[in-house]
Amino acid sequence: MTDVRPPDASSEGVLHTLFRSDQGGHEQVVLCQDRESGLKAVIAVHDSSLGPALGGTRFYPYASEEAAVVDALNLSRGMSYKNALAGLPHGGGKAVIIGDPETVKSEQLLLAYGRFVASLGGRYVTACDVGTYVQDMDVVARTCRWTTGRSPENGGAGDSSVLTAFGVFQGMRAAAQARWGEPTLRGRRVGVAGVGKVGHHLVEHLVHDGAEVVITDVRAEAVERITARHPGVTAVATADILVRSPLDVYAPCALGGALDDKTVKALTASVVCGAANNQLAHPGVEKDLADRGVLYTPDYVVNAGGVIQVADELNGFDFDRAKAKANEIFATTLAIFDRAKADGIPPAVAADRIAEQRMAEARAAAAGR
Repeated sequence: MTDVRPPDASSEGVLHTLFRSDQGGHEQVVLCQDRESGLKAVIAVHDSSLGPALGGTRFYPYASEEAAVVDALNLSRGMSYKNALAGLPHGGGKAVIIGDPETVKSEQLLLAYGRFVASLGGRYVTACDVGTYVQDMDVVARTCRWTTGRSPENGGAGDSSVLTAFGVFQGMRAAAQARWGEPTLRGRRVGVAGVGKVGHHLVEHLVHDGAEVVITDVRAEAVERITARHPGVTAVATADILVRSPLDVYAPCALGGALDDKTVKALTASVVCGAANNQLAHPGVEKDLADRGVLYTPDYVVNAGGVIQVADELNGFDFDRAKAKANEIFATTLAIFDRAKADGIPPAVAADRIAEQRMAEARAAAAGR
């Protein structure tokens, strides 16, 4: 470990980004560089009112250092809200490593990254995210004990997609309860856009619940895996076609920004509930959905099963205990719908308010001690 500073200390753009008032009032941002391994990383702790910050490590070839900082700030803020609504004793944090993981990722780099995380003394607990995997966390854990998302052979829980999909399904059941009076998707037509790690598990839950499932994915092999196992599942070529198809529920489970102005106008579904992060392309989309009578289940509420799983690792992983915690997403989602109805606001706004209230109460309790 050589430096804790911006990769380019003269970069005014990075420093300006760090101190912008609209970036969410982060408690701590660490800019890391290890010259020997080529590591350039950002660790952002947004809020630790509820406990040590918890969030994954994203490995991505950002266009600039400023773009990496912005992503770390946005993602860590989102984790504060996700962890608060999941009822976890954790605040929000996130880390990003700058570079193409296919070309620059190495054991030496991951070990150096682990040392930086360890230098925070437990204020930030890391896990997998885009570009990092279970085997990477096993390496990071060799230099940092505040690492989750490890393999079962190394004391971890392994792939978190199982409980992520389970949580999304519970959120979808809650949406069905709110929209149609019964917590089931039986007889409903559900469109799943993206049937990768999480999406294919979600399809399993839907099929077993008696839903009519339509899928799409940019990878033909992902679609073929589903249709070979479940001949009753049909596929369409693109997400655009899926959105315009007759649906009861639309489940974005691929890239963020799936709900933009064009998509919202084309939606036939009356419920949106999926696993993708940051589904709303820009502020105001949540109101557009509400104005069209579409019930939107906030993504960071229903896709919290993964973070629930990795948080459980810190207590010696127990799948049944973690699954029981993920099952609470059903009740949490219903509570958000009730708050939205009572306050006359979209569910996404209601979710934010509940999370902010929980963090504020934790800060007040700490101040009163």
